[in-house]
Amino acid sequence: MAEPKVKYDRQLRIWGEQGQAALEKASICLLNCGPTGSETLKNLVLGGVGSITVVDGSKVEVGDLGNNFMVDESSVGESKAKCVCTFLQELNDAVNAKFIEDCPEELIETNPSFFSQFTLVIATQLVEDSMVKLDRICREANIILIFARSYGLMGLVRISVKEHTVIESKPDHFLDDLRLNNPWPELTRFTETIDLNTTDAVVHKHTPYIVILVKIAEEWANTHGGNLPSTREEKREFKDLIKSKMITVDEENYKEAMEASYKVFSPRGIGANLQKIIDDSCTEVDSNSSDFWVMVAALKEFIANEGGGETPLEGSIPDMTSSTELYVNLQKTYQAKAEADFLVMEQRVRDLLKKIGRDPASISKANIKSFSKNARKLAVCRYRLIEEEFNSPVQSELQKYLTDEDHGYVIAYCRNMV
Repeated sequence: MAEPKVKYDRQLRIWGEQGQAALEKASICLLNCGPTGSETLKNLVLGGVGSITVVDGSKVEVGDLGNNFMVDESSVGESKAKCVCTFLQELNDAVNAKFIEDCPEELIETNPSFFSQFTLVIATQLVEDSMVKLDRICREANIILIFARSYGLMGLVRISVKEHTVIESKPDHFLDDLRLNNPWPELTRFTETIDLNTTDAVVHKHTPYIVILVKIAEEWANTHGGNLPSTREEKREFKDLIKSKMITVDEENYKEAMEASYKVFSPRGIGANLQKIIDDSCTEVDSNSSDFWVMVAALKEFIANEGGGETPLEGSIPDMTSSTELYVNLQKTYQAKAEADFLVMEQRVRDLLKKIGRDPASISKANIKSFSKNARKLAVCRYRLIEEEFNSPVQSELQKYLTDEDHGYVIAYCRNMV
């Protein structure tokens, strides 16, 4: 496994090992390998997708030479699917590639079970009737479907799947899981060993801002009826309280504490999006439930019991001004809590699997750990049927102009529609 990790190092940094593993296991079917489909599949092949199947019954024509860089003059008259498949295989010989010379519309009509072997189907340049039928086929088989169509400078991309669940959603902005406003007992005991009023200037200026905020938040709560700052004025006073603890003006750790004070003001407990997920009817699991929903059901139990309204701790802390010893000990405190929460989550998942008649080991330890670490950032996406979309008056009109190549004003019209 060492070689693939080096080969795909840059993308591993974006979506991580689990994302790359999912890509390498994926089996993708492309319907119609014109310029839109070929370009789409090229990007997946370069990324290291597991296998591809190109379905196209047409031959390469002279007109294809100007819009599809995967064919050349020697390809004219040859199978388009074969030429494109050969080119893609040359881009990444680690990908298993094959082609089928068949008309996608006929395949949809006569052999719907064909699509159940894939994890993803990419359908390009299909007519509306075939799109509707393929959507139903893929939904019944729980296969992810992507429709793509282009015409000139305009195009559409539409994902369709009954349900898509995400564990590692990697949101752009998300608060560190530091629990500054709700410290667990071990973190409180750790901060109690540190005196913010020490006269040792070196120790004072190398106390981690996490410790500073936990202790000052406790001090504030003790003088404000157990409440943390909520109003703008109180938040300003809280920052002033931090500033008053500084011995000299060059103490970066206290400046970091003032800048990070908003983390103390954030609401306790889980966010609205996660609340919606754990309240979903799918948390009533049975033997047919997906691994994701089994783990969500376990998470719901954890939050209501051991978590005290919180998710399992993520266990990581950001860089900060600190002595090495204090930072390492603080890091260990967070990691120990995260590991303890994970072990509780793992046991709850195993118990639920046994309860619904499944092998308790059917969900791996690694998957449960990843789920626990990312519990605050879970996402569930559900898409309506393509047929429902086409029945919308606005969408139907847009699709008509997008697919009708006789309309020279398609771009301007669609822009006005949007």
